[in-house]
Amino acid sequence: MLQFQERIQKYEYKLNDTDDQIVEFILKNKEDVVGFSIQYLAARLFTVPNTITRLSKKLGFDGYSQMKNSLKEEMNSQSIFTEEDSLTYNIHKTIGLIDQNTLELTTKLIQEARRVLFFAVGDTAPFCEMMIKNLKVVGKQAEYYIHRHDVLYELSKFDSKENNLLFLISLSGETAQVLDVAELAKFKGIKLISLTHFSKNPLQQIADVNLYCYSPNKKMNEYNVTDKTPLLFVIRSLSEYYWKTLK
Repeated sequence: MLQFQERIQKYEYKLNDTDDQIVEFILKNKEDVVGFSIQYLAARLFTVPNTITRLSKKLGFDGYSQMKNSLKEEMNSQSIFTEEDSLTYNIHKTIGLIDQNTLELTTKLIQEARRVLFFAVGDTAPFCEMMIKNLKVVGKQAEYYIHRHDVLYELSKFDSKENNLLFLISLSGETAQVLDVAELAKFKGIKLISLTHFSKNPLQQIADVNLYCYSPNKKMNEYNVTDKTPLLFVIRSLSEYYWKTLK
């Protein structure tokens, strides 16, 4: 479902310097690596097989054999979802991007926070309200803002010693108003969670925890018709995980 390079971004928070070196070699030598035994690959990289096994598991595989087979399939076969940016394609990509460890960490941060603020602008703002309601039904109070000056004012009053949390939604991860808010939160030492389209973007680089959906920008007749269904899917997945922890 996910390409090898996409897995690297999804699980980059687990990888150390040695892992990065192995990944770089694999990316440059995919055609050769699919024919290597784990012992031969380890020798080429001046490491031991256990290191490669651990890397495979960090990337969500059962072991090296599954990682190698996945690479082979990636090179030799076409995805059954051939129409990129269709609803089906985007949802299946999003399912592959949801990481249980990240949901667990996000849930823990929300549960432990004294105050939780949500902020988004434009078409993504209603998803903040949706998440607020999903928290409210289990007794967790949170607030959301749709105007930059309002959330900046609230953040300015926060004490860095308090355990507060800011949750920002921006599909592009490049929205100027959202980045302004993120920079202030970072300056004040406030924990920051981002939810963006799966890409390297300024917001995910600032955030402490990154949630992803697969929702590339799309326009038709100059109107923004970007698919918001994957965003809804992540919000619902996070909500259900949060509810489950309270049972």
